Amino acid sequence: MGDRSNDPSASPSELAHDGALGQPSAVLVYIRPGSMGKPAPTVPLSIINIDGSETVVGEEGEMAVLISDISCKKDFFGIFDGYLNDDNTVSRREKIFTKNGERKVWYLTGDKARRDDDGYFWFVGRSDDDVNSSGYRIGPFEVESTLKLHPSVVESAVISSPDPIRGEVVKAFVVLTYQWKDVNQDSLRKELQDFCKMNAAPYKYPRKVQFVPLDFLPRTVSGKIQRNELRKMEWKGETKAKL
Repeated sequence: MGDRSNDPSASPSELAHDGALGQPSAVLVYIRPGSMGKPAPTVPLSIINIDGSETVVGEEGEMAVLISDISCKKDFFGIFDGYLNDDNTVSRREKIFTKNGERKVWYLTGDKARRDDDGYFWFVGRSDDDVNSSGYRIGPFEVESTLKLHPSVVESAVISSPDPIRGEVVKAFVVLTYQWKDVNQDSLRKELQDFCKMNAAPYKYPRKVQFVPLDFLPRTVSGKIQRNELRKMEWKGETKAKL
């Protein structure tokens, strides 16, 4: 899905349902700017933990569609069959959870989100973009959003970077505003790291910061940053050579 935090009618492309999430249109119902909206009444969309249980208010989890609830004999058919592999087999992100004799099958969208008190969904990031550093799972979206609050930052892209001790660490590629391009980079790097510690969390700050020009970041035809391509470059040691 990508960043759908400002989409008034977001929907995973795998769903045969336009607007699985949307802002209510009824009169006098408050619209939450920045949220993904609420699940449509006919779509069994929820946010779940790794054990298959639904998250509580404010808790981050993965958006998932309940495609089969065998204990209640319910099935949801508004979802695609899967992705066609090179060997002509079909696969999709499907997971079965059994608890207290109840067996449920969820389709995992790969999008992380949280639910507020009124049932609105808020986008957090893509689960496959997470950085796993010393046992902490860190989503790049929050780090990028925090960096964006600093006056020196035009844009940033956060990915994992190899580390001999922690396995991988958070690395931020930062595009600076014109006014900040001539400042001491070591001092600014430390300032941005401290800024993230204070405004996000101490364990989420980027241990590596690389300042880059705007055209350095790989993008899709629609202009979205391709974190997966940037991550491949970083793990191959190509990001320094490209400058």
